[in-house]
Amino acid sequence: MNLSIIIPLLNEEDSLEELFSRIHSVCTTANLSYEIWFVDDGSTDLSWSIIENMKVQFPQIHGIKFSRNYGKSQALHAAFEKAQGEVVITMDADLQDFPEEIPELYRMVKEEDYDIVSGWKKKRFDNVMTKNLPSKLFNAAARKVSGVELHDFNCGLKAYKKQVVKSIDVYGDMHRYIPVLAANAGFRKITEKEVQHQARPYGTSKFGTERFVRGFLDLITLWFVSRFGGRPMHFFGAVGTLMFIVGFLSAFWLGVSKLIDVSRGIYGHLLTNNAWFFIALTMMILGTLLFIAGFLGEMIIRTNREHKNYNIDEVI
Repeated sequence: MNLSIIIPLLNEEDSLEELFSRIHSVCTTANLSYEIWFVDDGSTDLSWSIIENMKVQFPQIHGIKFSRNYGKSQALHAAFEKAQGEVVITMDADLQDFPEEIPELYRMVKEEDYDIVSGWKKKRFDNVMTKNLPSKLFNAAARKVSGVELHDFNCGLKAYKKQVVKSIDVYGDMHRYIPVLAANAGFRKITEKEVQHQARPYGTSKFGTERFVRGFLDLITLWFVSRFGGRPMHFFGAVGTLMFIVGFLSAFWLGVSKLIDVSRGIYGHLLTNNAWFFIALTMMILGTLLFIAGFLGEMIIRTNREHKNYNIDEVI
């Protein structure tokens, strides 16, 4: 099978039939064998019924229905596990992405041997203040922190080699950072393609400005995990040891100063009257706790594995 097309959705009943019709036309014209995985992320409209009805006519359509809304990352994770195509393409269900981009994305992965081809919505048709400007700031920060040179991390239209999606673990809100997760896993041939974008023809956006706040927090998490996730002792142990040593040396200096005062016959200078005593004690305690946290992190990594955190109601 040439293609697995993965489409997460939430209350997109108006766009599903048109979206599939365009995908089917494009793939048929390009002579590409394909499957589509619609992932219903807790829709409350008729989206799932429409998917079931289309499945009756077109066996290449598959569906995953979540018991409630879990988020785009979980939807992608569930579909990545089931995808069988040589190339996996993700896209949104709101018709802002153009299915007509699919053949070229497929060609770039197969013929130019890219691990990931990410869409770049250079010309956007979103609100400038609530989406375009925050998106530019977010993407600039993501490039700086991650080292992955993409203009549009948030674009849902991406193409992957099959082994890429089978090798990474998408969780939380990390869907926007899949290229970074892939790069950390050793898939370094990442590029981008300028793609068409249009205003949403149906419904309303499911994402508000708060997604950018979450995005920046996730970026910090990703930076930390990518550097220290495999060996938390390298961070917690190093910081804890440094704090303990500084605290111990401060306490040692206070003790020596006290002994010198006593040897000179100077009494009455209590250590507890010196603020450095409490600073040193606090640093030694915190240093010990951080070292223990690093040790426990190492033990957890060796004995535990991230498990899926979503419930599937139905698969067709």
